[in-house]
Amino acid sequence: MSSRALNKKKPQPLDPKPDGGRFLGGIGQIAGGTILGVTMLASSIVAGGLVGLAISFRNLPDVRVLRSYAPTETTYIYDVKGVQLASLHDEANREVVPLNRISPNLKRALLAIEDSHFYYHQGVNLTGVGRAITTNFRKGGVSEGGSTITMQLIKNLFLSQKRQFSRKLAEAVLSIRLEQIFRKDEILEMYLNQVYWGHNNYGVETAAQSYFNKHASELNLAEGAMMAGAIAAPEKYSPFINFKVAKQRQEQVLARMLELNWITPAEEKKARESKLKLGKIKTWQSSRLPYVTDAAIEELNQRFGRETVRKGGMRIQTTIDYNFQIAAQKVVQNAYERMGRNKYQISLVAIDPRTHFVKAMVGGVDYKKSNFNRAIYANRQPGSSFKPFVYYTAFATGKFSPESTVYDSPVRYRDGSGYYSPRNYGGGYSGPMSVRKALMVSANIPAVKMGKEVGLDKVIQTCRTLGIKSPIEPVVSLPLGAIGVTPIEMAGAFATFASNGWQSETTTILRVTDSDGNILLDNTPQPKLVLNSWATAQINSALQSVVSGGTGKEAAIGRPAAGKTGTTSSERDVWFVGYVPQLAASVWIGKDDYTPLGTGVTGGTYAAPIWRSFMQEALKNEPVESFVSPAKFKRPGN
Repeated sequence: MSSRALNKKKPQPLDPKPDGGRFLGGIGQIAGGTILGVTMLASSIVAGGLVGLAISFRNLPDVRVLRSYAPTETTYIYDVKGVQLASLHDEANREVVPLNRISPNLKRALLAIEDSHFYYHQGVNLTGVGRAITTNFRKGGVSEGGSTITMQLIKNLFLSQKRQFSRKLAEAVLSIRLEQIFRKDEILEMYLNQVYWGHNNYGVETAAQSYFNKHASELNLAEGAMMAGAIAAPEKYSPFINFKVAKQRQEQVLARMLELNWITPAEEKKARESKLKLGKIKTWQSSRLPYVTDAAIEELNQRFGRETVRKGGMRIQTTIDYNFQIAAQKVVQNAYERMGRNKYQISLVAIDPRTHFVKAMVGGVDYKKSNFNRAIYANRQPGSSFKPFVYYTAFATGKFSPESTVYDSPVRYRDGSGYYSPRNYGGGYSGPMSVRKALMVSANIPAVKMGKEVGLDKVIQTCRTLGIKSPIEPVVSLPLGAIGVTPIEMAGAFATFASNGWQSETTTILRVTDSDGNILLDNTPQPKLVLNSWATAQINSALQSVVSGGTGKEAAIGRPAAGKTGTTSSERDVWFVGYVPQLAASVWIGKDDYTPLGTGVTGGTYAAPIWRSFMQEALKNEPVESFVSPAKFKRPGN
């Protein structure tokens, strides 16, 4: 439960007793029965006067707004198995926790050093105010506040930090108002989740995780006392800045707790002599997988808005498998080194065909040098890796199969004011051949002829069905990949082939909750059959031949695999997109300035080996599966 829900669910009452009622007994001993009675009576009189005076404070904020108060919280991003990848926040790194998830050691230490009469005053501690007035009068200015925890909360939430008598008076008035509306435990919970603890840590949970690498609920007495002492001047008393000074402040807190009889001498000694194991400053840490988290953030920004994502305390579970991702990054980096560290860029996207979850995403060879995520933003020509979309469209008519004959012979088409004559890579013509053979050798002319035969509009429709959203124009050269697509679109489209036509929405996000566990987004797969099963099985059969004996031989991995190479004119883009039933992946290589990669750089010689290396690593614990035979499905039209 967070502070934003105080009006819905009451927090557990604070149990300040460390042992045998010493906590409450200590307060009674400090105050004394008579003194306490007089103090409370005087406080009531002062309170009444202040409330009357409050009539003149017509511009003071309404503390009732805190019934729906929702402090900004840090958003966390995880991989599919719960490995934390990144945290997002603006000015405040905060994770809200309920009072019953905060260590009693810290709560007692905080009250001892900041406001030992917290559970007895009505927002203003007369004794503290009197002491502050005397000190300030003596020094001729405002040097001591005498603020209660309630007053500190009011100052942090509503008022300026400038020390003025008028602000102190407003502070007192609003504190009394606050205590008339909220219970003590509610106020303490808000305070502990609001207060600044240094190093951009707001609230007790993020501070505890930073200072001691623990949850707030796990703090022992020594740790709680050090954190409580830091509140007064976080940048001065931080153990990260000056451990000696922080230790001295901790001992002051422990001494005050002993004075109040809230701990025993033995407990004080043990805590004072305890060796502390510090954590590390965690604010503004970089993402462990920046290309991945950037993609997830962009997806969520479009859905929820940037402010909500960064300040809403979301818990984002991505679809990424951390181990898959590391394997993909290593493969890409090794390939980059082998290619001589030229100006090449490499992108790799892996998608689970059963869910269409992105399992790995590499947006470039070095995020530090370029954070442009080519996996999702680079629209590059796919070359011959586009041809399967043409041939699937042909198979879906029922008129063609991988064994149908096509003709690799000269042809000319009207194109605008001129004519277009497609040519094969390397030139020459092979005459009649099967569709399977045309795919195996990546013949261009048969693909263009087939595109014209079935209709380019239908080919585009197939692309849309497969999830490709990039602009596509029905130009004659479309079957040769004369459009721009992204690596993630290609991987997602081939993943639908791998699932034999079943598709869910491709995503990097599995689930999003708020900090209380309420589900904000659930991307549990809802697969739909979007392709003809027979036609899909046939394209899978034909693309297996590409790997076993065609241009994709370098992608062979010792198990049934299908895929297609792609090489554009002048070798500006080279691809291999392939799959097994459990995993689909696209590999793209190119240069950001679109200059040629060099003679002899093809999808089969450069991209396919990268795909092979990744898949061998990713599938090493996966059983061998075969594709479904076309014989199990009815041919369209029959």
